[in-house]
Amino acid sequence: MAFKRRARRMRLGLGRYRVGPMWLWKALLVFVAIAFAGQLLGVIFNKSLQQDRSRPLFSSDGQGSSLGSCRPHSHVMFLKTHKTASSTVLNMLYRYGEERDLCFALPLGYQFGYPLPFNAHRVKGYRGPHVAEFSIMGNHMRFNKPEVEKVMPVDTFYFSIMRDPVALAESSYAYYKAVAPAFKKAKGLGDFADNPRKYYDPRLRNNHYARNLLWFDFGLDHNANFSTTLARRGEAAVRRAFKLILVSEHFDQSMVLLRHALCWPLDAVVSFSLNARQQKPSGGSSWVGKAAAAQPPALALTDDQRLKLREWNALDWHLYQAFNRSFWNEVDRFGRTRMDQEVALLRTRREVLARACLRDGGRPVEASRIRDKTIRPFQSGLVKILGYELQPGLDNATHQACLRMIRPEIQYKDLLDARQFPRAAPQAAQAQAPAIPAGGAYVRKDPSSQLRTGELGVGEGGGLGVGGRTGEDGSRLSRSNNNNNQTLLRGGGGGKGRIR
Repeated sequence: MAFKRRARRMRLGLGRYRVGPMWLWKALLVFVAIAFAGQLLGVIFNKSLQQDRSRPLFSSDGQGSSLGSCRPHSHVMFLKTHKTASSTVLNMLYRYGEERDLCFALPLGYQFGYPLPFNAHRVKGYRGPHVAEFSIMGNHMRFNKPEVEKVMPVDTFYFSIMRDPVALAESSYAYYKAVAPAFKKAKGLGDFADNPRKYYDPRLRNNHYARNLLWFDFGLDHNANFSTTLARRGEAAVRRAFKLILVSEHFDQSMVLLRHALCWPLDAVVSFSLNARQQKPSGGSSWVGKAAAAQPPALALTDDQRLKLREWNALDWHLYQAFNRSFWNEVDRFGRTRMDQEVALLRTRREVLARACLRDGGRPVEASRIRDKTIRPFQSGLVKILGYELQPGLDNATHQACLRMIRPEIQYKDLLDARQFPRAAPQAAQAQAPAIPAGGAYVRKDPSSQLRTGELGVGEGGGLGVGGRTGEDGSRLSRSNNNNNQTLLRGGGGGKGRIR
């Protein structure tokens, strides 16, 4: 009986053994097919990845350089207005010029004698009208076109940028609170907006930051009483002087128009936002750009206070409205659909470069967290100015190209200055105006010329607030300041000038 049971189990086992291999073979065939397909897809993916890695991130043709038969402009003058995203625009000009070995019209310090009207002798290396070849000018100045024309070629393309005066006032208050007497006295921007004349004295130095700052930067009388006739006359003067006015609230569209106006490649106008401000809500910290930042209490405004600021800055408000309309007329001529397509292209390229170049997903970080101290942004005012860190492991060419995109303005100006004037040496005598060799690669004649000691005058950012001289408003200038940041903002002392 036991023998029969064992025989029966053997027959069943053999039956199962015969059936088993059929399922195993099917499973094995499926597995082999999947593995083969995966291997094939992997080979294709690896080849594609290798091709992408072998292709330079920054191509020699500058990504999308073909704009038809137009010829790129290499003579460019940018009026760098305050608190309008102008530092980001200047970075583009610095990059474009550096990559093409163009000559910059650089200030002796960090701005062209601001807040005094521009004078050609503020340009390092200038020795007379068109003696030196200058291609790009873009540091802060109070515009004075007759003097600018002594420096720049006759075919120069002039452009600038504007911002809503209320947003500009918020940024100006945050940044210049410590140096503008009108802001310094007010408890907050709302307090200032409620009664600006209580705090504003037009005779005091640096109070121009508190009223019609755009109008002032364009070289116009920012304290003049508003009238429609005066406002239109100022608008007409700006239109005569500038071929294009950008709008910071529509920055990407502005870059598309600028690219086509200058016939520049796409990468030349792709940028990362410089001088982004940090906000710290109660739940933690985060970052946002200048225009979108949630304001701290000192900057909070009611709708009524916003209207009052527009009235206080009525000349600026007129300019902004007029050129905002002109801007959208330009967009209409360009084509709305075409604009949308090119903005999408620009933003896609920015995202690609941010992923390739920047740590933390391209998010700005506090200056103290940036390991490379040479690219930490200058700090001032009520909010922290953020910067960027580069991805590790970049090849040298990519590292240098990415570094150009995030290098702060002060450091970039120093670099260009050192390259353009390698023989420049500081003036030892009395810590006055520095030697200004007119030599270097771009100047045609005698390299020994320099400005006389004390010729620089007021407001220059290179440590040259000359003692005993008076400011534009008649106030005395000090030679130094114990607070380094305030020294930089005032444009005097021995430090660096402001970056915005």
